[in-house]
Amino acid sequence: MSLQLIQHLNFWLSEHPSIVHFRWSPTESWGATWSFLIASIAAYIAISATLHVLLLLRGRLKPVPLGPVPALHSLAMCLVSAAIFTGMLASSVAEIRDTRWFWQRNKTPFQWLLCFPLGTRPSGRVFFWSYAFYLSRFLHALRAVLALLRRPGRFPAFQVVNHAALVLMSFLWLEFSQSFQVLAILSMTVVFALVHAFRFCTEAGLTKQQHHERFAFVMLCRVALVVTNTAWHLGVLVLHFWKGGCNGMGAWLFNTVLNSFVLLLFLNFYVPGN
Repeated sequence: MSLQLIQHLNFWLSEHPSIVHFRWSPTESWGATWSFLIASIAAYIAISATLHVLLLLRGRLKPVPLGPVPALHSLAMCLVSAAIFTGMLASSVAEIRDTRWFWQRNKTPFQWLLCFPLGTRPSGRVFFWSYAFYLSRFLHALRAVLALLRRPGRFPAFQVVNHAALVLMSFLWLEFSQSFQVLAILSMTVVFALVHAFRFCTEAGLTKQQHHERFAFVMLCRVALVVTNTAWHLGVLVLHFWKGGCNGMGAWLFNTVLNSFVLLLFLNFYVPGN
């Protein structure tokens, strides 16, 4: 890859004026209001439940033919996740380069990634990609609808709750400039890119995998994500008391409780014996 191409990509990922001057606000960002958040989550849950009931009332227990839609959705999620990961990584490097001069001497780039200084506002490069991640959650939420159509007799309760929780969580990251979101988004987009690339290959017929093999791969990725996110949560807590405070700790506490609830649901639905 030539230096000129790298510089061109870096401009579109971290130096474009729309990225550098991004600001999260109800007047400038679509979906940046509490009313929109509440209405969209309520509508998502209601639509999923209504579709499930309608399929049951019609006696539809066989999978609804979806053709290439699942594969296309997986491909779209893979590409979007990869783009957000690359953009967030490039933007984090640029932000560290541009702002490190006024950090405290004992603060490292990794500490900045975990612990935003008190008073941080949701504007600039990393929050642009955080906003892109928030918007991508609505595309991701279609996965539960596809699962419902594939298995009409079974309501995908965990998936619906998990997708709704991700929308809420990513909104709170922006609304309260929550610490550690950069590392969380990097971790999640890597996992999502891998999982959806794997799903695309199987759904498009490019590889032949048994159901238990697909399930094992997805579970391994989810476990890895739980472990890394737990590490980020603990890291923020340590730095908050060690370095004099991290931004968005109220939202951090709420997200910790929300993540614990989703984890309990996950164990209940997917771990044998629960």
